[in-house]
Amino acid sequence: MSSPQYLTISVILPVYNEGRFLSEAVKSLLNQETRIPGSEFDLEILVIDGKSTDDGLAILKADFENDRRIRILTNEKRKTPFAFNIGLREARGEYVAILGAHNKYALNYLAVCLGELRTHDAVGCSGRVIATPPNQSLSARFAAWVSGHKFGSSGRSFRTQPEGFSDTIPYPVFHRQALLDVGGYDESLHRNQDNDMNERLRRAGHKLYCTWKTHSVYHTQPTLKALMKYALKNGYWNIISLRKNAASMSLRHYIPLLFVVAILIGILLAGTGLLFLPHGFKVFAWLPLSMVLGSYLFCALLASIDLAWKQRSLVPLLLPFAFLAFHVSYGLGSIRAILNGGREPVEG
Repeated sequence: MSSPQYLTISVILPVYNEGRFLSEAVKSLLNQETRIPGSEFDLEILVIDGKSTDDGLAILKADFENDRRIRILTNEKRKTPFAFNIGLREARGEYVAILGAHNKYALNYLAVCLGELRTHDAVGCSGRVIATPPNQSLSARFAAWVSGHKFGSSGRSFRTQPEGFSDTIPYPVFHRQALLDVGGYDESLHRNQDNDMNERLRRAGHKLYCTWKTHSVYHTQPTLKALMKYALKNGYWNIISLRKNAASMSLRHYIPLLFVVAILIGILLAGTGLLFLPHGFKVFAWLPLSMVLGSYLFCALLASIDLAWKQRSLVPLLLPFAFLAFHVSYGLGSIRAILNGGREPVEG
């Protein structure tokens, strides 16, 4: 009987003010199963800190100060793609796991992703993502429901992604050398750098796979206000990403923009109609806007009913206007980027 092959997986974990989530994420990683058929792997965790100002690192050091599998590095430039590239340079493993500190990982997460990567001859593999609120406040639950439903984030978002070969994969295990071969992460993309990387890997002939044989639990934004801020920033960076690498983006990233444009056109037509239509026909001035918003709210209501059924609760029936606020925020972020000439925002 042949002896098992020994490998190393380097976890790359960018962090900034993650609070208690950081220690929970690392604990779930330290407890990972490390065997797959024919192989075993060692684990190192590179915690790459963007100069956090909270107590997250202090908690981590207190909880795991004697665990030599953890290395804490500093990301002087603070943004996520710089952390990814620091991790790629510092990693000792043949494989790297590009993970997030707002997740808790199933104990077989790394083993299953590595095994499925090899089974499907892919360069990278990720597990299913289950969105959950960080607390049980109504605002946090609304944020989780909106961002975790297909109507909120589309059926191809990392929160709703099906199993199989994919254009993009969240929280993946990769062959490290493949990432280096395509030049590492684009450090000018403070968001969507994963979409860009995945597209360049596919362009180089590699395959990406998402498995539902394992999962991570993703803690969503703590309030609806935080979710709207997240949507504004994502909408903004979608325009920058389109300019940088159009092939890395898809139509679904711009549906909120088209929706907001339709609303604005409806408002313009309503105003024009109220000014120029004969008195008896002024009611028709509202028809285009009513059709846009009416169709949207009908679909949002269907999504809310679906969530209410799954949650066995009437509370999600209040979600249509939360969906509306989320998508309008997303679209307004894209409009702001267009008006700003696609330049990087001052706040990043």
